[in-house]
Amino acid sequence: AVLGCEKMAPPLAFDDVLVEIGTFGRFQLRQFLLMILPLVFNAFSNLSYVFTAADLKYRCYIPECENRTDAAYLTEWLPAAVPYQRNQPAGCERYEAFVNITGDYLQCQASDFNHSAITRCFDFVDDFNTSAIIPCDAFVFQTEESTIVRDFNITCAHNDWKLTLVGTINNVGQFVALPIAGYLSDRFGRRWILLVSVAGSALFGLVRSFATSYEMFIAMEFLDPVIGSTMYTTAFILALELVGPKMRVTGNNIISCAFSFGEALLGLLAMYFRDWRVLLRILYIPGLLALPFLYTTVESVRWLLSKNRKDEAFTILKRAAKLNGKTISQAAFERFNCIETKSGSAKSLDTQTYAQLLREALANPALVLRVINCSFCWLTNTMVYFGLSLNSVSLSGNKYLNFILVSLIELPGFFLMQLILDRVGRKKTLFTTLVLSGLFCIISVFIADIDAPALHLTLFLLSKLSITMSFGTLYIYTVEIFPTNLRQSLLSTCSMFGRIGSMIAPQTPLLAKVWTPLPMILFGCLGISSAITSLQFPETLNNELPNTLEEAMNMQGNDIPATDR
Repeated sequence: AVLGCEKMAPPLAFDDVLVEIGTFGRFQLRQFLLMILPLVFNAFSNLSYVFTAADLKYRCYIPECENRTDAAYLTEWLPAAVPYQRNQPAGCERYEAFVNITGDYLQCQASDFNHSAITRCFDFVDDFNTSAIIPCDAFVFQTEESTIVRDFNITCAHNDWKLTLVGTINNVGQFVALPIAGYLSDRFGRRWILLVSVAGSALFGLVRSFATSYEMFIAMEFLDPVIGSTMYTTAFILALELVGPKMRVTGNNIISCAFSFGEALLGLLAMYFRDWRVLLRILYIPGLLALPFLYTTVESVRWLLSKNRKDEAFTILKRAAKLNGKTISQAAFERFNCIETKSGSAKSLDTQTYAQLLREALANPALVLRVINCSFCWLTNTMVYFGLSLNSVSLSGNKYLNFILVSLIELPGFFLMQLILDRVGRKKTLFTTLVLSGLFCIISVFIADIDAPALHLTLFLLSKLSITMSFGTLYIYTVEIFPTNLRQSLLSTCSMFGRIGSMIAPQTPLLAKVWTPLPMILFGCLGISSAITSLQFPETLNNELPNTLEEAMNMQGNDIPATDR
């Protein structure tokens, strides 16, 4: 296929071909629009537990004073029966009645209750028989909102871990799935893995909505990301590999905006569908309906080339040129077909098995160091990013509106990233945004006792803005520093270790009970430490995506020298 290549003009690189067919025309736009669907579904899958496993406000049901059918959360007599904390009735404590009879005899006045004896709702002591412990599982909820707290009776402080465990289990599923999905995607193609992940996630999400116990709910919460967690990385690569170097930041921002809108849409849907079972069905049914549309997407051209399936790749490129209103000459295709690896020792994927490629990568200490460094950056970004998103519902005001606003505050970050990333480069942007996110978190600790809600909110939003820019930069950076034939596997590996951060993030409310400033101090220290280590990455501004290991390790401005082979 390459006879006479020596007599031709220099071979065309893939990025040069993209310039001829259009770096971001109708073809790429159509691909991006299709990829928006799995990105939105991934936002649903990653964060639906914020609302399905949300804690609720409730108090003990007082059978001496009210009926279950018409019990109200706040009543005139309630302060006589229940202790108050910060002007709100205690969730799991009540005053013990002096007499243990029901009916009209007890008038529910302060004199009817012994305020020196506080009874916990789940440890009720009978007045007449102190050896009889009667569990109290009856509560009056503030609103009609339904989460697993109400359906599975996950109430009071001793059950807090069950709620925080849901988010952790979701991320454990992602941790388990990502390296396997990365291997399968690199081995069998991005397109089919995308279809399987969308379908699997939708299926387990729907089954979860019919859960009859906490254990069944947790099991489905785990299986959902095990199958569907690769949606984001696969859609990201399918969309971004088709655009030219100068349009990658724009493409990255489109993808990031889609995920943010997915988060905001989740908050909006949760606001109107406050039954967690109904909400899950609203979120996951569209995944099944979208499968016919996603089936029409094209396979990654770069992956096809790395598999030496050039005919299929050329067909897609010709289709792209036609849709973009461009033409590409046969001579250009022949020059592109003659492309050889710059290093004579490099081999294509068709002559090397995946295991051989992986062994070659692990034998390169510089690449191993880069993967470790990248993984630490991912851990930091995921912990801070998801930690701030999860804590947004604890801000004062409407929790749904807060979640939507904290999701939408990411959009200015993408626009700022668009302005500066191609001007100052990836390395400086990543370093600066990580430092800022860390500083804002640490500053919030020192002003925690100041009564300035606006200042606290401002710091919270600035932290989210900074980590959003950092996360967006890290995604495009990770794509650019690894070779094509290992790109998704190594991206998935870094993302897998990043899930350690998002596994810890749902537990930060429990960390705060040990020491209130601990979560923000942890976020701040990690941000600044990760910023320092990120200085070891090479600058990739305006570089072509590396196709081989040698190209990846000898990129211009590389701070980590390639090892001699």
